[in-house]
Amino acid sequence: MSDYTDLAEKLRARLDGLLERAEVIEDDLRHPLDADWEEQAADLADDESLEGIDEVLREEIQQIRLALLRIENGTYGTCAVCGDEIARARLEARPIATRCIKCA
Repeated sequence: MSDYTDLAEKLRARLDGLLERAEVIEDDLRHPLDADWEEQAADLADDESLEGIDEVLREEIQQIRLALLRIENGTYGTCAVCGDEIARARLEARPIATRCIKCA
């Protein structure tokens, strides 16, 4: 089993940043609507965009949590399809990778 401590640290740092961004978006989405109809329309359009961004953030958060879990249980770096080792360079470039380059 390889030592992925450095990648785990990068994943945790990325996770912390994403959680902060997601919290800001959630707070913004909870704001009350303006009394002005035109402002409401603009706010609703902004909210729709923010919801899309939030969805992407939440998906990446989930992928990072799963990668950290794989590091903990010793399956990180093993291709989910063929069982071969995922190249270190691939994991450094895409630390949430679950498949080797051949199976990706």
